[in-house]
Amino acid sequence: MIRLDRDGGLWTVTLDRPDKANALTGAMLGDLAGIASDAAGKAQALILTGTGKVFSAGADLDAARAGLATDPVWEQVSGAIAALPCLTIAALNGTLAGGAFGMALACDLRIAVPSAKFFYPVMKLGFLPQPSDPVRLAALIGPARAKMILMAGQKITADTALAYGLVEELAEPDALLPRARELATDALAATPAHAAAIKGMI
Repeated sequence: MIRLDRDGGLWTVTLDRPDKANALTGAMLGDLAGIASDAAGKAQALILTGTGKVFSAGADLDAARAGLATDPVWEQVSGAIAALPCLTIAALNGTLAGGAFGMALACDLRIAVPSAKFFYPVMKLGFLPQPSDPVRLAALIGPARAKMILMAGQKITADTALAYGLVEELAEPDALLPRARELATDALAATPAHAAAIKGMI
């Protein structure tokens, strides 16, 4: 369900449940939190991606009904990713929805395929977003646009996400991971301390 590939200092974490639109269970979120914590001090760059045509539909529906939608594990995952001293890149292979937003928002860079869509239907579903998600979203795209997604329930296209500043680049599906690896090149060539220092300054 969660696949980790290591190539020297480059860690690639893949959500691998394409038959369920990479919907996340509690066990998958626990694995992600563990990998992110383990990457501190070991990975020089980390790429987060998915298989299939959807990055993640958010919480698995059965698990959400059982309480996963409001579980603090979502915040643990995004917090562990945000705390990493290395360069982190979300390579969004498709649509990003719901609680999975937090993982992408916690990354340093986001690139997406042109067919991706972005939505976070907490208003409609009656849940609050995880605490850090609105803060990170507003920091990227501004408070009014954050409200467009979180309060007005708007599903935005990849082109709009690029215009908003939610993603940095668009890449065709076959070029997505190569581009993410290319963006990691300088970080992989630097010492971890140097990369961490620059990230800390920013």
